[in-house]
Amino acid sequence: MRPNHVKHAWKQGKQTLGGWLNVDSVHVAETMAGLGFDWLCMDMQHGALDYNDVRNMLPAISTTDTVPIVRVPWNEPYIIMKALDAGAYGVIVPLVNNKEEAEKAVSACRYPPDGIRSFGPIRAASYGGPGYPKYANDEILCIAMIETSEGLENLDDICSTPGLDAIYIGPSDLAYAIGLNPMGDFDHPKHVETVNHIYETARKHGIHVGIHTGSVELTKRFLKQGFDMVMLGAATAFMSRMVTAELNEARTETGVEPVEPAADYD
Repeated sequence: MRPNHVKHAWKQGKQTLGGWLNVDSVHVAETMAGLGFDWLCMDMQHGALDYNDVRNMLPAISTTDTVPIVRVPWNEPYIIMKALDAGAYGVIVPLVNNKEEAEKAVSACRYPPDGIRSFGPIRAASYGGPGYPKYANDEILCIAMIETSEGLENLDDICSTPGLDAIYIGPSDLAYAIGLNPMGDFDHPKHVETVNHIYETARKHGIHVGIHTGSVELTKRFLKQGFDMVMLGAATAFMSRMVTAELNEARTETGVEPVEPAADYD
């Protein structure tokens, strides 16, 4: 079976850098995959993607070593299984609140006897290659997002879930959960303290930890802290920042006031 380079990197103590695909474009997926990211996540929760988009974008990533991950819209086994059957090598499950919900996500990612995943890897077997049914349980990533007050209360229980590979922090919803503005105030002492608590709890239970960012400065900060999985930026945010910077530079010749790039999200 084709190895999951992210999972194997983590086993070797290496960190991974990812990008976010939030626009329904095969060409954007192909372009991003060719740039050298360790992983790319197709966003079915907040991005402009549905299952058909993901199914079409996955082959565009397959020509590279970039690991394809899908953030599913909800913790529902059927959509987790369909994303995996289409060839995703991992899922990020949003809004996981307790151990029971974490167990539900893990179970949907694993074939029996380790879970309830139904057999039918229609495209996944072609992408994964020989041995997919035998080795999929070991290669597929199941990642739970911690971003609610209930999730924080049950953090120890969630992180102790057998088969859960990693915790992923959504900073904006996490801010909501602790009474802050959702627009990514990473430097607020309460936010810093909460992120550190999640990181340390995941480490205590021997699982990996990732975080969503939107700038190279934040990405470097969390890599330096030791995060295994850091998201550098989303496709539309990269485009917005580049276009805004060059458009503003050009506008200096016209006397028009500069504008700010569109805000990112998680």
